[in-house]
Order: sequence, then structure tokens, then C-alpha cells
Amino acid sequence: MVVDWCLQVGAHVIGIDAPCRWSSTGRARNAERDLAHARIFAFATPSRERAEGHAFYRWMLNGAQLFNLIEQHYPLFDGSIKVSGPVCFETFPQAAACALAGEIVSAKQKGTVRRKLLHQAGIDTAELSNIDVVDAALCALTAHNVQMGSFKSYGDAKEGFILVPSVIVV
Repeated sequence: MVVDWCLQVGAHVIGIDAPCRWSSTGRARNAERDLAHARIFAFATPSRERAEGHAFYRWMLNGAQLFNLIEQHYPLFDGSIKVSGPVCFETFPQAAACALAGEIVSAKQKGTVRRKLLHQAGIDTAELSNIDVVDAALCALTAHNVQMGSFKSYGDAKEGFILVPSVIVV
């Protein structure tokens, strides 16, 4: 189980590529609207009821289940500027890549762009076998930045924050 592994390795900050909260209106959450204002587009998170009725949202339901388990040991980021204890948070690899690059990067070239950004951060990407593992590495790099206090948040406490690095911290 992921939670057991996080505890076993002594993880302190955990970034998850899935919505941490459901939309209260059934439309895009504030975090997704804030990202859109920055020209970074993400799927709108629906209400839980809507998600349960559509196969497309299964990944979001799985993410919600992971957050439920993780939050028993790692409280969800609540908007505090300083991360002072174990914490989990939502992140979005495309937004993290744009933040690290300092510009909007192509999602069509995500494999190449994200590997380059990880390499620039001193991460060896040779063993990263597919885009999902590359995205997991971006989530881990974002978690490192959050732990170091070098991050930007989008959204609010009610529907959840999406965190991205503000600069590359190694």
C-alpha cells in the first residue's frame, strides 16, 4: 500500500497528481480557474456525485481514495505559507512543468520537456520508463520544493489547493 511505503521511507511531504477535493458547484474549482488565468489548462473536477456516474472520472475517484488514506498520516495542505509538519497536497505535472520552465510549455511534447526539466534539477531520468513515472518524479520534485518553502499555490481551502514549484530547488 502506498501509505505504508510513504511511512516506511520516512516521507515528510507528499504530492499527488489527482484532485484533493471535489467541486462544490459541479464546475471547475478555484484552483483550476486560477491555473486557467495563468494559461495552464486542467480537467475541471466535478462533484463527487457526477464523478461516480462517469467512467472517465475513475482516476479522480482513485485519487480521492488515496487522499483519504494518506490524510490519516499526512494532513492536507491548508493554505499555510510555511509547511511545518507532515503534509500531503495536490499537484499537476503540466502546471509544475510550466512553473519550472518559467513559461507555458507544450503538453504535446510533455515527455521530452518534463525529462529535460527533471534533468536540469539534477534528476537522472534514464530509469523513468514512461510518462506516468516521469510525472511521479515531477510530483516528488514539487514535494521537495514544498518542503523547502519554494512553491506557489492555486485555489482555496474549501475546494483544495494545487501546488507547484516556484523555482528549482536542489
